[in-house]
Parts: sequence; structure tokens; C-alpha cells
Amino acid sequence: MTLEWRYVEHALPFLLEGTLITIAASLLAVALGLIVGIFVMLGRQSRFKALRGFVAAYISIVRGTPLFIQILIVYYALPGLGLDIPRFESGVIALSLNSGAYISEMIRGGLMAIPKGQLDAAKAFGMRSSLIWRRITLPQVLVLILPPLTIEFTGLLKASALLSVIGLVELTRRAQEVIGETLRSPEVWLTTAALYFVMCFALGTVTRRLEKAAAAYRL
Repeated sequence: MTLEWRYVEHALPFLLEGTLITIAASLLAVALGLIVGIFVMLGRQSRFKALRGFVAAYISIVRGTPLFIQILIVYYALPGLGLDIPRFESGVIALSLNSGAYISEMIRGGLMAIPKGQLDAAKAFGMRSSLIWRRITLPQVLVLILPPLTIEFTGLLKASALLSVIGLVELTRRAQEVIGETLRSPEVWLTTAALYFVMCFALGTVTRRLEKAAAAYRL
């Protein structure tokens, strides 16, 4: 079978628009996931047993169910509760809730890397726990988790292809539409894979640089 790249050439601007939607959804998801992860981590350290149980159940459910199903639940089940959320927002919420459970583990690892002496010294100076968290703990944790956070962003970029199942016209969905019009699936899927690869390769380069910066920061 001969590859006919002229079909892709005409469809490339359309696919690039889908790429921007993919990047936007993934960026928002990882940003919201970071916020969710922070609150989940705080919930795990709460003195309230019910809150700790709720957080533990949330993490178990996210880890124990496919992201595909989680996306469908957010998009199709929430309207039954009176929450009619558009496709883009539904996809971002599903990705961020999934990501938040894993980011909370990153934050926990970052907390363990902070020398205990710093926290003891802050307490000795009479700083409140909330102030210690905002001024000492959180800034250091954010620096330490930047490398794994970019890896999580890479994972979200690839996972965002699942959003096509709810009709979000991101990169994968646009590729399907182009195939439906041209009937040239090999060329379109190869181009789509190349676009995903370029995004992930760029993020991989950023991750390696952040890992070096984080290693120097620990020293």
C-alpha cells in the first residue's frame, strides 16, 4: 500500500488545532491535579478520622478503576445529579481527579525529603503550623516534585486521547474525523503519533533538566 501524504498535508492545520486543545486540557488537568493533590495530602494528615477515611477511599477508587471509566462517569453520571458539564470541562475534571491521587503521593515523597531539622527550627521560633506549611514546606515540596510532575504531565498528554470517547475534539478525535473524510488511516495515525511524540519528547527534555536542577537543589 502506497502512503498518500497529500491527505495529511491538507489536514495538518486541523490536527494542529486539536494538538492545542490536547495541550490546554492536559495543562489545566495537571494544574488542578496539583491543587487536588495538595488537599488530598492535607486530608491524609488530618486529625479527623472521617476525612482520612474519605481521602483513602478516593485514592483507592482512582487507582482501582480505569481512567476510561472515570471519564465516562464524570461526563455521563454527573448530569444525573443536576450538573450538566460541557465536554472540555468534564474531561479536565476527570483527568485532574485521576492525577490528583498520584500527585498526592509525589507530595508525600517530597515531604519526606525535607530535613526534619528545618521544621523543628521553625517550631522553635514559634511559627504556626499553617505558616510553616506555606513558607517552608510547600515551596520546597513544589521544587522537589517538579521532575515527576512533568512526567505526570506527559502521562496526561497521552491519556487525554481517551477524551475522544466523550466527543471532545482534541487531537485523537480530529484524527478520527480526518480518517472518516479521507479513508487514509495509516497516514493520519502516523502523523498523529508523530505529534504526540514531539510533545512528549519536548517534555522529556524539560524533565531531564528539572531533574538536574532538583538534584543541585538537594545538594
